[in-house]
Amino acid sequence: MVKLILSIVGLGLSGVIFFLYTQPAYEGVRSVRATIGQYDQALTKATELQQLKQTLLSRYNTFNQSDIDRLHKLLPDHVDNVRLVLDLDSLAGRHGMALQNVVISNPASEELDPGVIAAIGASGARYDSLTLKFSTIGSYEDFLGFLQDLETSLRVVDLVSLNITRDSLSSDLSPRYRYDITIRTYWLK
Repeated sequence: MVKLILSIVGLGLSGVIFFLYTQPAYEGVRSVRATIGQYDQALTKATELQQLKQTLLSRYNTFNQSDIDRLHKLLPDHVDNVRLVLDLDSLAGRHGMALQNVVISNPASEELDPGVIAAIGASGARYDSLTLKFSTIGSYEDFLGFLQDLETSLRVVDLVSLNITRDSLSSDLSPRYRYDITIRTYWLK
């Protein structure tokens, strides 16, 4: 009879130990294994991304640096107001004209009411734009040459408005006009 009681107590004690210690420890080990599996997947993904980065970097390094510079000029990743004005002034200078009364503004700030403060935050657009207003004086032929140079330049610009008036100092033999121009240019955010 003692053997039967000791067997039952031993069986009960082993059941208690199993349910109070072994099973929770086993569940803890299983959750740690799942976490280790997630970390292993993350490491594998990181290794794949590192290899992809190296592949893309080696492809990027095969590009000609002048082509990359031209691409940055086409659609820059920042706005450089001074460089933009200087580029436009050199285009106009090729045709004997000079920029006057340059005003630079952001179209997003123009659309707001004067009493409303713009919210700072991320917008959905991947690019932003800048409006540039300026005047220049010259002959019609010079102005056409300036517009053709502007059209074929690498910088992406849209002609927003153009106002042409005859210059009061021009003669009938060589008429000169005043051109009030508004253009919009873009850059990546």
